Amino acid sequence: MHIVVLPGDGIGPEIAGATLRVLDVLNARMGLGLTFEEHEIGLARLARDGSTFPESVLERARAADGVILGPVSHSDYPARERGGINGSALLRRELDLYANIRPCRSREGLPHYGRTPLDLVIVRENTEGFYADRTMHQGTGEFMPTPDVAIAMRKVTARGSARIARAAFALAATRPRRKVTVVHKVNVLKISDALFLKECRSVAAEHPEIATDDQLVDSMTAMLVRDAARFDVVVTTNMFGDILSDLASELSGSLGLAGAINAGDDHCVAQAQHGSAPDIQGQDKANPCSLVLSAAMLLDWLGARRDRADLRRAARAVDGAVDALVRDPATRTRDLGGALGTRAFTEVLCAALERGL
Repeated sequence: MHIVVLPGDGIGPEIAGATLRVLDVLNARMGLGLTFEEHEIGLARLARDGSTFPESVLERARAADGVILGPVSHSDYPARERGGINGSALLRRELDLYANIRPCRSREGLPHYGRTPLDLVIVRENTEGFYADRTMHQGTGEFMPTPDVAIAMRKVTARGSARIARAAFALAATRPRRKVTVVHKVNVLKISDALFLKECRSVAAEHPEIATDDQLVDSMTAMLVRDAARFDVVVTTNMFGDILSDLASELSGSLGLAGAINAGDDHCVAQAQHGSAPDIQGQDKANPCSLVLSAAMLLDWLGARRDRADLRRAARAVDGAVDALVRDPATRTRDLGGALGTRAFTEVLCAALERGL
């Protein structure tokens, strides 16, 4: 099983290094047969080769069994014609990673910030919507007809809506509560969100065993704070899902514990949910859990598709070890109220895995 690792910008190399250390322990203890190759991307690659994400890196990612992508500082990149390519968006588009899957779960011992604990998964459509850099065959979804007018177009297709709905219902079928909530803004977006909701309801009709309801996105934000325990699997469009998943992850305890994968039918990319945090770069302060947990989700995705129970056991081991560590303030990172830096937490996590495997 060959994994391409793209550390990214800011704290990316630090948390990617921690993630590889964890995977090395799993590999050695469980005989997973994982192999890795690493490629520099981002601002450092731009300075060296004139592109933040060369075509050769994309081809290596396409050929791999999976990809681990660190955070990127794409807001600081130059224009695309000057080499500033957002690797995250590029991989989603070129590998057709249409499902962004983000679990949000309160963890024992760690305070949560809503009125109720939560255990839900946000399934976000990943290739359409308002995201101007990935919705068009040529050009972008934003343009300025005059210097004082900016226009953004939203793309929603029946095919894209139906396939993300199917991903959500397939996931709900594996969870005890077996429920899907469709989030939209159909009262205002009467054409595009109406199409999305129609396709989701059509898929729901194929799954009478799964409970289904829907929420307007504005009321959904309020309900996440007031009564998040009522939700199980949430499916929504690209921008709404991006915003709601950050909110839900922070409510559950910390964005630093938020794993995520970008998945398609043939490819999967593990990606930390948070940004590159250049303000703490190189200071041994970064919490590596988001990328570590994302890599565990990648192992689980691969295990499910390759009939590899050992990969799925490895994923559960990582999740359980993180649970155990964040339960105790003495083994938390600084952002969670502990005292451990990136390297120290990684070693404690690896030791916990070695004891438990």
